[in-house]
Amino acid sequence: MDWTQELELLEGTIRAAGAEALRLADDGFETIKKSDQSPVTSADLAVNRILHTHLLSVFPHDGWLSEESPDDAVRLQKDRVWVVDPIDGTKAFINKVPEFCISVALIEHGQPIVAVIYNPSTKELLSATRGGGLRLNRKLVDSLQPNTRQQPVIGLSSWERQIGRFAALEATTQYRPMLSIAWSLALMACGHIDAVATCEPENEWDVAAGVLLINEAGGTITDGSGQPLTFNRPTPRYRGIIATSPCCPDSLAQELSRLVPASG
Repeated sequence: MDWTQELELLEGTIRAAGAEALRLADDGFETIKKSDQSPVTSADLAVNRILHTHLLSVFPHDGWLSEESPDDAVRLQKDRVWVVDPIDGTKAFINKVPEFCISVALIEHGQPIVAVIYNPSTKELLSATRGGGLRLNRKLVDSLQPNTRQQPVIGLSSWERQIGRFAALEATTQYRPMLSIAWSLALMACGHIDAVATCEPENEWDVAAGVLLINEAGGTITDGSGQPLTFNRPTPRYRGIIATSPCCPDSLAQELSRLVPASG
């Protein structure tokens, strides 16, 4: 299949949305608390509107699932659905830490076929189509080479690390704070870190784009029980995420497969 039109539209739209997020970061934005006490900003909502308007104006028959839109069960009847996190890492955005990103995937029959994760602060755009390889700013990323780090690097949330959930890994890994799971998955896909793990619940929009990027890079990603991820489900939520790059040592991958289900 050729998804060139979808990818080009998504890349252009996500860059425009990223520019608006940066403008609001400079000019000022409003922040409110959602019912679960997590923050949402006027930038999250603005990015969501841009993506929704541009993507569905061209593909009006596709479904829509976004963190910042009311969930519409009509999406369950659609063959194709856009799964969107307008700003993953909202706290990083609020605190002006360049770890937030916009994450969008087009799902067909439960699997991602087009994906883009864009960090507007660093201008890094990771993209993929199913079977088309991983690209960074439109340039094909070659097969990842084994890393020369003394210890593998794993992305973990600071809270999970503080409570000792992954204490067994501390002697054999380097820790990278995970302020955005989507951006951590993108970094892993292009070889900057070796693994990402969490026992916390994650939503489809947090990981949908990252799944395709990782698959195209030759890595693996499952839920916390080691099961494959499928999308556009009635309850779009997973219990934990385990992701490993093709360069991840087998010993770490095996340790994660034991730790995450037990801790979740």
